[in-house]
Amino acid sequence: MELTAKGVRVHYEQMGEAGKNVLLLHGWGCSVQHFQPIARDLAKDYRVTVMDFPAHGASGRPPEPWGVPEFGLCTKDLMEQLGIAPCDIIAHSFGGRVALWLAANEPRLVNRLVLTGGAGLKKPPTEEQKKRGEEYKKKKETLLNLTKLPLVGGMAQKSLKALQEKYGSPDYNALDDEMKKTFVKVVNQDLTPLLPSVKASTLLIWGENDTETPLWMARKMEQEIKDAGLVIFEGDDHFAYLHQWQRFVTVVRAFLT
Repeated sequence: MELTAKGVRVHYEQMGEAGKNVLLLHGWGCSVQHFQPIARDLAKDYRVTVMDFPAHGASGRPPEPWGVPEFGLCTKDLMEQLGIAPCDIIAHSFGGRVALWLAANEPRLVNRLVLTGGAGLKKPPTEEQKKRGEEYKKKKETLLNLTKLPLVGGMAQKSLKALQEKYGSPDYNALDDEMKKTFVKVVNQDLTPLLPSVKASTLLIWGENDTETPLWMARKMEQEIKDAGLVIFEGDDHFAYLHQWQRFVTVVRAFLT
């Protein structure tokens, strides 16, 4: 099924006809498919909605580079059009950024919140990271200036692309030039200041060995969100919710009930 939210065509699926409304928000580079086993199980007791974020899955692309607030407003639009607000939200990784933004800025939309491997917090960079960042900026500035020169512009453009691939993350490098602008806006926003504004009861489910969103992020959220609790899946990683989906559903169902 599809609708237009914040000017973008958004694909969504719904299952289950009884019980409270539950919205599932996937991670960056993922889609509704990554929540299928969980959605099917929860649909036995809840009315479940799963959406593809813009530029993901079967949804359309944003008309311009978006940050977390734009993705949040798009999600809000979808929730209101479908009549599922307020609802419980279960979010993974990038979906956690959107869920945190909604819970802090649109609290009337969110009943309870489940974050698993939720992104959005930035750790102060190490000296090595600062040095690497400054090195990248200097090289990038030099190459950008060279791209304007007729004789070496083409070669400089190729070198610039190689530089971005060297310093960029795999998620960044997998994107086209337009979506890279969106990615940069998203990852550069630190949502830490929003945590005290989250009033929804929050369950944090984390993989012990998560390297994408390390465990310190979960502990920081547990500390800063007024009503939050943390469950750790020992020995698992960023996709612990999917690897152990039956255990995940059991814990979530107990929390939502």
